[in-house]
Formats: sequence, C-alpha cells, structure tokens
Amino acid sequence: MRAKGWRFDRQRAPRRRVAPFRCRLVVMAKAPAAGAVKTRLARVLGVAEATRFARHATAALLQRLTPDPRWQTILAVTPDVAVSSRCWPRGVIRLRQGNGDLGCRMQRIMDRLPPGPVAIIGTDVPRVTAAQIARAFRRLGRDQAVFGRAMDGGYWLVGMRRRPRVLEAFANVRWSSEHALSDTLVGLRNVSVGFVATLCDVDEAIAFQAAAGQFGRRVLSRNGPPLPQER
Repeated sequence: MRAKGWRFDRQRAPRRRVAPFRCRLVVMAKAPAAGAVKTRLARVLGVAEATRFARHATAALLQRLTPDPRWQTILAVTPDVAVSSRCWPRGVIRLRQGNGDLGCRMQRIMDRLPPGPVAIIGTDVPRVTAAQIARAFRRLGRDQAVFGRAMDGGYWLVGMRRRPRVLEAFANVRWSSEHALSDTLVGLRNVSVGFVATLCDVDEAIAFQAAAGQFGRRVLSRNGPPLPQER
C-alpha cells in the first residue's frame, strides 16, 4: 500500500548495485614433510630433493598468484593437522582439505566456498602464470567449467562457475592416470566446457629434469623460458 502524501518515482529511484561474485583460486597443497610428498619423484631423485622441490614450488606459486587483486587466493592444506604449520607463507588464507580421495576433496571445496567462480590448481606445475589463471576465470563467463590440460592426460586446473548450481564431476575418475581428464569430462557431458593452456606437471624425473634450472635452493623466477603454446 502506498503511504499517503508520498510519490514513488520508478525512474528516479536509486538502483541497488549488486556486488559481483568474487573469483576464488584454491591452491591444493600437501605439507612438505620428507617422505610424504612427491613420492614418485623421490624414488629417482631422493627424498631430500623431492621435498625441496615441493617446498619451493609451493612458495613460488603463492608468491606469484596471491597478490593478484582479480581473485582471492586460498591454500587448501592436507593433512588437516598441518593447516596451522609454520611451513606456509604468512598472510595466505588456509583451509583443511578433509578426508577422501582427490575427487572428494575437490568436490568439498566446490560445495562449501561462498558463491562465485572457483578454480582449483595444484603446486606441481611451476610454469603457471597469473595470465593463465585470469584466462580461466574469463572462460567461466561463458562456460560452466574450465580445464587446463596436463600433458600426461590429467589436468592442472579445474574451474567451475557454480551457477545456477554446483556441478558434480569428480566421481568415478581414475586419478593419477592418463584417463583423469577424460573420466572427469564424462560427468560434464551435458554442460559447456572450456580449456586453457596445456602445461606439464612435475610428477616424474623426466619432467623435473626438463625444468631443473628453476628448482633447487632458489624460489622460481617470474621470468624464464617461453611457456608452451595453448592448445
């Protein structure tokens, strides 16, 4: 009911601006404890070298991506007890991954974060850049899901728009195999999917040697050899 003496002008009434959903980048990381990280790499290079890579790769990745104002960077930690460890860089928001296989943990992240696009990456792709992350979020403006392919048949990035609903895509996936991406796409066959850069993750000694100049005792540089072309 209109109050007596008041006139409501629809054209002149101020519009309420709705804040856009915030983009969130989730970096899934395992605490760099000797013997617990990069176990396949450790069989060839030794535990010390594999642990050093895990520690420095995580620190360098967060150093490059966390300051970017286009998204909020969140570190998802496993095991859960390591969420308060001093091994993580200061100032980065942390959460626990929880139990279950990789698919369960990624689905939990997609389900529980506040509204807005979410992209998940790991810490073993040293060549990922802020430009590639930004491109992934742009793809979510037109696609429901986005992937960054890995050269071994998996993927280094998965992102979801999460509107009008959160997709469930991580069941029945053969993780750590050449089928990981194709299995995940089966669960997304009825939605639009985009792709960004194809990169190489470092799970094997060959991949480590290919980028050996960026590992060791120093943190990865912002500059380096040319990045692989997108496919």
